Amino acid sequence: MKMPRSGTRVRGRLRVIAAGTATAVATAMVGLSALTGPAAHAATPVIPDFTDGQGLTRVAGATEVHSSTDFTITVTTPELSGSHKIRVFLPSGYAVDTTERWPVTYFLHGGGGTVDDAAAAPALHSDSMITVVPDGGLKGWYADWVMQNTAEGAANWETFHLSQVVPFIDANLRTVADRDHRAVVGLSMGGYGALHYAEARPDLFGHIASLSGGIDFGMAAIRAAVLATELNVTGAWCAVSTSTPSGTGQCTRYGPYVDSDAIFGSPYPVLNADRVWKAVDPAAPANLDRLTDTGITLYTGSQGPIDHFTRIATSTVKSRLDQRGIPSRVLDYGNGSALSPNCNGGHNYGCWAAAFADYIPRLAASFEAAD
Repeated sequence: MKMPRSGTRVRGRLRVIAAGTATAVATAMVGLSALTGPAAHAATPVIPDFTDGQGLTRVAGATEVHSSTDFTITVTTPELSGSHKIRVFLPSGYAVDTTERWPVTYFLHGGGGTVDDAAAAPALHSDSMITVVPDGGLKGWYADWVMQNTAEGAANWETFHLSQVVPFIDANLRTVADRDHRAVVGLSMGGYGALHYAEARPDLFGHIASLSGGIDFGMAAIRAAVLATELNVTGAWCAVSTSTPSGTGQCTRYGPYVDSDAIFGSPYPVLNADRVWKAVDPAAPANLDRLTDTGITLYTGSQGPIDHFTRIATSTVKSRLDQRGIPSRVLDYGNGSALSPNCNGGHNYGCWAAAFADYIPRLAASFEAAD
């Protein structure tokens, strides 16, 4: 028999009652402060305190507090040059019961993006889970770069995320720290990162979703997209803001120019020069075999020069998973008409926000079933 774990999340009506009571108390306190003076204007929202560790050091005075359940901290690490943001969405009930622990979803943004892109997909701020959005760099590609002496400096993004951010979050927030209650999701460049991370660390992640992901490094078009970000070429794989769709030519900022071999080494198969590409290819059969007992969901549209290719990559991965008997769910929304009125089937948040609205409730149910 499965024994209940300590701090199991409050269910159904009990959670609603508790949250409602806390809201009523908070409202009453605000009303009381209005009677006692100018403090009524603006008490700063209280957020959890974070302690340095796992190789991360918080930058003092750099925290951005959007609300008590939405904030961004800034950290430094020897693994990366400069400072880097981590945005956190807490469920509204996080402060209600201080013994309650929560599942965690890691959202990986796309090329040219930032941690603030997550705000364009409201479903990511869920009352069923904590969502963590770590900086992935304008062109980090969720990799420990082959070259560490480029204009980007130290660039060990995979180590930063998997060996530092994940344990840092578990150490500082009330998480359920096991794979059954941890997901990694991402779009575009982050769609590659999500599938790669789930394959690289199946001990960490029991659930993965890739949206319009560059998930087949066997495709020349996807290798070319990586090269475009290295060389700071206008166009493909850029999701710099909530209003600028990727692949339109409107978004050109991938950071400084770096060598075309900087991230994964040479992309050319001559004399096995592309061995790193092959080793981290999410569509490689040996890597897909590591996803046994992992909840896998893939989304893609079919419109525009980018999702034309992500659709092919998604089909390839789905076919290979099927050959291995590994279950997966694929939603190919084509021109987007059946997904959302805001989705045109292209590489943009009009589609991705709707895809997350479809996915997050399913993920919450999976987390619940794992309790």
